[in-house]
Amino acid sequence: MNISKIDLNLLVYLDTLLRECNVTRAANQLSITQPAMSNGLKRLRNLFNDPILVRTSEGMVPTERALELQPVIRGILMTLEETLAPNREFEAASSNRVFRIMASDYAASTLAPKLLNKLHEEAPDTTLDILTPSDVTFHDVENGKVDMAINRFENLPQSFHHKRIWKDSFCCLVKSDNPIIANFTLDAYLKSRHIWVSKTGFGVGVGMDPADVQKLGWVDEALAHFGKHRNIATFTRNYHVAIHLAKEQNLVATLPSKAANIYRDDPTLSVLEPPFPIPPFELDMIWSPLLHRDASHIWLRQKIAEVAQSLI
Repeated sequence: MNISKIDLNLLVYLDTLLRECNVTRAANQLSITQPAMSNGLKRLRNLFNDPILVRTSEGMVPTERALELQPVIRGILMTLEETLAPNREFEAASSNRVFRIMASDYAASTLAPKLLNKLHEEAPDTTLDILTPSDVTFHDVENGKVDMAINRFENLPQSFHHKRIWKDSFCCLVKSDNPIIANFTLDAYLKSRHIWVSKTGFGVGVGMDPADVQKLGWVDEALAHFGKHRNIATFTRNYHVAIHLAKEQNLVATLPSKAANIYRDDPTLSVLEPPFPIPPFELDMIWSPLLHRDASHIWLRQKIAEVAQSLI
């Protein structure tokens, strides 16, 4: 194969086709016509002497050869993008950039208010667009459609960059006149009615089953080690809803300490240590390698890190 005769655009086409596995979507991504992308796929098939994408009952599926090529082509294009990207400073004070961040409700509740203040002070014309995990996929982050995803992650694609924001513990939030405060033991905890609150990772959420301990998360898994389970009266995906329910009812909300501390000065609420050990967890931010060297993105990461360090 004579490399001098290879059209560099074909590598861009190949990278996009393998990410989208759909000719029309790939064409839309590159703002070209569907026939132009179809012609590009035909040329790629001739270049590599391989079908690249094969139509099946489940849509277009990459061939084995295409899957071998994918990380190599992605690496080549990333190197080119980083090399050719203009090396200039981000002018925060005059920028009108829109920063799109996927954040779990917990992350948004704790970080967003102070981050917005920071942006208002240093980059007053920028806009913060906060999306939920149900709005975004790893694919969106990888493509750079979303600047950042902030959540608790167990498994990540190796190509992503990530940074630990903090490690958080748990506490219990109850109404300040809740009788449980006088004797907050494990037995009293188990006899109470509880608010379950969480926000899962990417993708559309589903209903919860109180009997499915493995899907209930850290708190219920910690209780399961003692052979115990709590009486969950309400499931919610919103931390502020959980906190307001704790204010209005004799319910116990067991939630991350940084989320509870937002209301630490509220006289109608009391913050208590859980009567059993709950392992801490970590919050990370992840971003696409396509944005890693972008000056505005570097600035955003620095601001998020500053805000995270300032939170109790």
